[in-house]
Amino acid sequence: MTTRISPPAGGTELDGEMTSRLRMVVARLNRRLRQEANEGATPSQLAALATIERHGPITLGDLAGHERVRPPTMTRIVAGLEEAKLVRRETDAADRRVARVTITKDGSRLLARSRTRKDAFLATLLEHLDGEDLRAVERAVPVLERLVEQSR
Repeated sequence: MTTRISPPAGGTELDGEMTSRLRMVVARLNRRLRQEANEGATPSQLAALATIERHGPITLGDLAGHERVRPPTMTRIVAGLEEAKLVRRETDAADRRVARVTITKDGSRLLARSRTRKDAFLATLLEHLDGEDLRAVERAVPVLERLVEQSR
């Protein structure tokens, strides 16, 4: 039985089976990519590291907000990154009560290796597609990017 999901105003009716299948395939692909990225850091640490690289220097509170985790959780994640010398905390010159986290060269290298491994894994999967399927994936990427941006 296919469940129909009510569309947003003026939208197209959504097929519940399609949304479930999309959810499952995205989750499975994400899990496989995380497994490929095994660089001695947890998925949460790699995600935080990527956010620090993109937005740093950044406070722990802002980092927790970007990663959608509670501040105590982010404190533990950053402590592990700090211990591994992948990030460092620096006191804000304007407000000595505030510390900002920055990525180290080792952190950048680890992130680059992780991305390279994930990209290579994904490229291997894509190589098995025929031209029509590959073009369909190419068309889907911008749509999926917009979905992610809307969810922020």
